[in-house]
Amino acid sequence: MEPEPVRPEVPAPLSALEARVLGCLIEKELATPDAYPLTLNALVNACNQRNNRDPLMEVGAREVEAALDQLRYKHLAAIFSGADARVPKFKQKLDAVHPMSTAARALLGELLLRGPQTLAGLRANAERLHAMPPPAEFEALFAELTARPSGALVRQLPRQPGQKEARWTQLLTGEPAAAAPATAAAPLTVALTLPPEAERRLAALEAEVAQLKAELARLRASLGEG
Repeated sequence: MEPEPVRPEVPAPLSALEARVLGCLIEKELATPDAYPLTLNALVNACNQRNNRDPLMEVGAREVEAALDQLRYKHLAAIFSGADARVPKFKQKLDAVHPMSTAARALLGELLLRGPQTLAGLRANAERLHAMPPPAEFEALFAELTARPSGALVRQLPRQPGQKEARWTQLLTGEPAAAAPATAAAPLTVALTLPPEAERRLAALEAEVAQLKAELARLRASLGEG
């Protein structure tokens, strides 16, 4: 089994894609436990889903794999090493860093997948993942996520003009930016930025592939295949 990366002293905020990957792992664990943990291909499909996602994304395996590397570095994801695992599979480890109830994890997962939401909208959306408590106890979940020794994980945003209710957001990606006017959203294409070591490995692999292609071309020429 590949060793887990060393956890950093202070976990950095998640990128948009890291948040999407973590949200997908939380979602699939609760919604489709029979298909969890997820293969890389299944996770790419989950990130690119057209429903229950805001913003929409169009990402590939390399981008998702890089995001998984960062989540593993932050101890928020891990490779599943079950005996029947024929291909690598991945699972979330949010509780290893931020212990919480399943209901609270479902709420946080929905915020990671859909962005800021009202309490009513968030409650309705999270119900598909885990049964929510009665309204009187529902507020306790937000106390659980806001009053934490290591820092709040969610925050209520100021109510914007035209909004009847204030919205809540997650803080795993850092402090929220100032709200911008709503516009028609296009799918978000994530630019891949790899760590220096990964860039070196990728360059070495590309050079090796180029060398193999050249050797294959020489071999075919010697056999008279053109």
